[in-house]
Amino acid sequence: MHATIDQHQCDIDALNALLRGETAAVETYTQALHAFDDLLVIADLQKIRDEHSRAVRELRDHVIQFGGQPIEGTGPWGTFTATVTGAAEALGPATVLAALRQGEEHGINEYEAALENEHIHPDCQRAIRADLLAACRKHVEELNRMLGGMDH
Repeated sequence: MHATIDQHQCDIDALNALLRGETAAVETYTQALHAFDDLLVIADLQKIRDEHSRAVRELRDHVIQFGGQPIEGTGPWGTFTATVTGAAEALGPATVLAALRQGEEHGINEYEAALENEHIHPDCQRAIRADLLAACRKHVEELNRMLGGMDH
C-alpha cells in the first residue's frame, strides 16, 4: 500500500510541475498581448492563451483526481516569464513571438520528460500525449507562422 502512496505522490509532484508551467504560460501570453497592435495576431495569441488555460484546468483536475493539492501560482517561472516578456516587448513584436515560441519548446520538453516518467499514471500520459503535448507542438507551428509574417 505504501508503494501506491509513493506512486501517487510522484504523480502529483510531476503533474504540479506541469501545472506550474501551464500557469506561467497563461500569464506570459496575457502579458505578451500588450506588445501587439495587429488584431489578428492578438486573436491568435488569445486563442493559444485560452488553450493553456484549458491545460491548467485539465492538469489541476488530474492532481485532484490522485488526491493531491494543486499548486497555486507560477513560483520562479512567473518572475522569469515576466522579465523575459518585459524585455522582449522593448525589442519588438518579433522578439515577443520568439520568446513565446521558446516557452512552448520548453513546454514540449517538459511534457516529453513527463512521458518518460514511469510514475506518471497511464491516464495522465494519454492526456499529455493526445492533448497537451500536441497543443504545444501546434502552438510552435502557429508562432512560426506569425513570425514569418512579421517585418524583421
